[in-house]
Amino acid sequence: MNERLFAPLAVAAAALLLLSLSVFTVSEGEFAVRTRFGQVQEGAYAPGLHGCWPFERIERVDRRVLGERLQGESFLSSDSQGLVVDITVNWRVRAASAYLRAGGGAEQAVNTRLGDALRSELKAAYARQPLAQIIAAPRGGITPALLARLQPVAAGLGIELIDARVKRIDPTDTGASAIYARMQSAYVAQTRQLRTEAAAEGERLRAEADRNRAEMLAAANRDAQRVRGEGDAQAAAIYARSYGVNPEFAAFYRTLQAYRAALGREGDILVIEPDGEFYKYLRGPARH
Repeated sequence: MNERLFAPLAVAAAALLLLSLSVFTVSEGEFAVRTRFGQVQEGAYAPGLHGCWPFERIERVDRRVLGERLQGESFLSSDSQGLVVDITVNWRVRAASAYLRAGGGAEQAVNTRLGDALRSELKAAYARQPLAQIIAAPRGGITPALLARLQPVAAGLGIELIDARVKRIDPTDTGASAIYARMQSAYVAQTRQLRTEAAAEGERLRAEADRNRAEMLAAANRDAQRVRGEGDAQAAAIYARSYGVNPEFAAFYRTLQAYRAALGREGDILVIEPDGEFYKYLRGPARH
């Protein structure tokens, strides 16, 4: 009885085992590729439930966007300046069979080959440009044309290159020291030039101010001489008219002017004869 039950159970177990080895599922986020005796077969399974031969193996490949960061890569510019560059590369599998043949399904192997190709392209691009141009370039110099040259390499690996970006680009320590030294020299020269220009401008302004002052003083002296001359002429005319109307008053006025000139200063001593003509108005002003 036991033997009769054991045989059907063994057959059922074998059938279940054979069924489990022949049925598999594929999710939305992966590719599935058959390998037969270690050889990758063409084509990939769509998401869903599928069957295969028991001696076939199913390799699964991630469909998501994958990436790698290349840190501390060293390059040389056309002016022999060293650069340290960090780069990120993003890609995804396009042809699962080609991807498995190229890298054996190892993501790091594909990253290495793609990174080598990118380094080679960047090395050639940077070698044609000076340091300042490389630093100022958009995206660190990774142009659409450079990415297009990498697409055949990516296609050979069974992947699609999504993007590559430079995250950091710095000169080496030696290059940075040289840059700082050049910047310092440029700033010193600029400062010296500004000081020279400022001194020249100051001298020009001072000379212009001195010229304007001299012109203003000359104009003021000219006007003063003219006004003084006109005043003297008017005074002379008035004196002349006065002298003509009353000669005696004119003589008296001139004598008073002489008194003021001779006796008007403190501490002066004048020794003359009191009976002289000069003092005739002081001796008896009522008589005159």
